[in-house]
Amino acid sequence: MRIGLVVTGGFDRSARERVTPSLLWLVERLARRHDVHVFVLHYYSEPCSYPLLGATVHDIGRVEAPRGLGRGRQRRRLAAAIAMHGPLDLIHAYQGMPSSVAAPIARRLGVPLVVTLDSGELTALDDIAYGLQRRWFDRRSVGLAVRSAARVTVATAYMEKRLQDAAPDVRAEVVAFGVDARAFSPVVRVNGPPWRLLRVASINAVKDYPTLLRAVAHLAGCGLDIHLDVVGDDTMGGVAQAMTQELGLSSRVTFHGFQPTDRLMDFFGRAHLHVVSSRHEAAGVVVLEAAATGLPTVGTAVGHVADWQGDRAVAVPTQDPIALGGAIADLLHDREKRERIATSAREWTLAHDADWTAGQFHWIYESIAGVPRS
Repeated sequence: MRIGLVVTGGFDRSARERVTPSLLWLVERLARRHDVHVFVLHYYSEPCSYPLLGATVHDIGRVEAPRGLGRGRQRRRLAAAIAMHGPLDLIHAYQGMPSSVAAPIARRLGVPLVVTLDSGELTALDDIAYGLQRRWFDRRSVGLAVRSAARVTVATAYMEKRLQDAAPDVRAEVVAFGVDARAFSPVVRVNGPPWRLLRVASINAVKDYPTLLRAVAHLAGCGLDIHLDVVGDDTMGGVAQAMTQELGLSSRVTFHGFQPTDRLMDFFGRAHLHVVSSRHEAAGVVVLEAAATGLPTVGTAVGHVADWQGDRAVAVPTQDPIALGGAIADLLHDREKRERIATSAREWTLAHDADWTAGQFHWIYESIAGVPRS
């Protein structure tokens, strides 16, 4: 089949810098069976095409325009790119904005559409201006996209429940975006103290670093010998670093900036716990990456952490630093529980790896095309 995958970004010629690894793992595997064309809406400044991992990437060039006008211009550029590089048997739109851009094109061309919701499409956090459920225009766009799709997928039961609340008439299939297990080896860790926590996430409002830093301050105030490593882009101009100083945590927190996937093993290997503090995650692939190394996660009840709470992760309410700090301390002091959770999480992750994900989407594509499942 000739598949068109529409994404906002996450693809780069280097296949290493500023990429979304889970998308690269999926595309590499899909390209073994299908003719895959990736259409990128907002990355390179100028339009370009290049081969990557067996697929062909077509970047339509970044559109700088007011919100409504920008989406219309993207739609015209995408339609022109599909006309140039098509025809396509199927369009797969990944996340909300690509779905709203691609849905009218798929409908006009009579091409089946698969929509994957894997971001803030079903969320409204007004105080931080996050989520596509805050404005009627975006709510309508997401609703039209999912109702016009031949299939809708989400990566977690957490997102499936949100879709049921937002659009009760739309059914979604839960397909996790698995990791390439070859990139993450199990690690034998030396017990603390000192204890090392790891947070791998961009520094932005929805990741809620204030809650995480206050949890670390609470733990330090309780006398715990602890250090936090932060890996991720800073999109907030040093706000988290300033708060770290204000809380007296400069010696206990290290900001490492963006790191490519192939460097994450060093951080996973040193850590005793992976920590999530987000107010929302559709999934959180880094939870799977940590699990593949045998590193357990404690965090807020979002995405995979919400799905896994109890057997494969420890979950607490969002925006509660005392609860997060208490859960971290309890798990650090219970090695047997840490190891039990880590083992269960790793088993699930290996059973739902990138090969499994590609197989699920391969079956979805062929079922839409009327090919019987073998």
